[in-house]
Order: sequence, then C-alpha cells, then structure tokens
Amino acid sequence: MKNKSYEIFEHTADIGVRVKGKDLQDLFKNAGLAIFQISSRKQFTRNKAHADIPIKLSANNLEELFVNWLNELLSLSSAKGLIFHNIKINKLEDNALEALAIGSDINNYKVNTEIKAATFHELKITQNEADWQAEVILDV
Repeated sequence: MKNKSYEIFEHTADIGVRVKGKDLQDLFKNAGLAIFQISSRKQFTRNKAHADIPIKLSANNLEELFVNWLNELLSLSSAKGLIFHNIKINKLEDNALEALAIGSDINNYKVNTEIKAATFHELKITQNEADWQAEVILDV
C-alpha cells in the first residue's frame, strides 16, 4: 500500500477498499478518511467554514461498529453538505466509539463517485503483528 493508508481492489459493480492502521483507532480514522478521498477531490476554497461533528456510536461487535461508523460518516456528509477531511477518535472499544469528524463545505470539492453505503459483504477486520487491516465493500 505504499504511502497511502488504503488501496482499492476489484469488486463487481462496487468498490472494494483495503485499509490499514497502526492500531484500531488509526484503522477507523483511515477508513473514514478513505471514503471521502475516494469519492471527492478538493477543487475550490469558496467557503472556508468548517464544522466539527461529534459522533457517538455503539454496536454489538467490532464489525458492526466499523460498518455503522462508515455509514454514519456518509449519512452526516449527505445531510450536512460536508466532506470530512480530518477525524479524531477519542474513544474506541469493541462495541463503542466516540469521535470528532471535521468537514468543510461540499461545494469546495468535486465529487467523483457517490458512495451510498459500507456493507457487511466480505467484510474482514484482522490484526497482525505490525498493524490492523480491514477490507470493506462500498456500495456505489
């Protein structure tokens, strides 16, 4: 994966993303940022305003939390007209997350691909000696 924290892999009709992080918090942060880096590119600075959106989630397990996290970011992005360019994970456990998503006006970006949702299809979250990795399919 060279210098990026994610890479795209082939998947029929959707986008597969393989993300890595030095720890679980880094993995969640990198996955959240990856969906916006894949879907959009900063093009303008028409509106310098930004928004800090607190997020609190809970789930039955880590996999559900991961998918809920990505879908919450997508939902907030759409509802508030923001592209998230920074994320701070304040608390992360196997079934709970507290974070701050920092975004700027969507009009400052060129949206290349609309990502509708993260899915459970073929979801993998693994830890090895060096880092954490996740593979997730994004519905476009």
